Amino acid sequence: MAWELLLDFVHPVRSRSKENRMLVEMKVKFLTFDSTSNGFVVLLMDLSNKTGLPIWIGPFEANAIAMKLKKIDSHRPMTHDLIHSVLKTLESQVMRIVVNDLKESTYYALIHLNRRGEEIVIDSRPSDAIAIALSVDAPIFVSDEVIEKARTIDFEKEGDQLKEWLENLNPDDFKYRA
Repeated sequence: MAWELLLDFVHPVRSRSKENRMLVEMKVKFLTFDSTSNGFVVLLMDLSNKTGLPIWIGPFEANAIAMKLKKIDSHRPMTHDLIHSVLKTLESQVMRIVVNDLKESTYYALIHLNRRGEEIVIDSRPSDAIAIALSVDAPIFVSDEVIEKARTIDFEKEGDQLKEWLENLNPDDFKYRA
């Protein structure tokens, strides 16, 4: 049941990318620890709460995202804060991030910058891109192609862990909500 809700593909299209892919705007719905994999999961959800995309991330990125969600500042700049400072100093703004590909159960993302009217695109891990987007309040998009690929993952082969995790979701697991 939960699995069908999370990856039920609806067409909440918000924008088109240069590659002419449809992009779905999403927000961080929650961040939680997955005890079955001893890892963290960030759930991106479309603005109508009908399409979700769970992404497993590392502990350092999870910490950065959790701090941004809870609006906690550190005494010294964290890596994502440093990146924001560098971009600001270089007169660049993060316009959006796009989770643009899924290959062999690994997601890929791009950070789209504007520097004096010029668009610059930087390759990134989705977790880092999400932390940066939260730092600067930039929109998060996922290509419809990635959503479709995530829906068609062969769970008999690759996704037993994800399916088990989704079936055992407990509201108490959602420690950091957006």
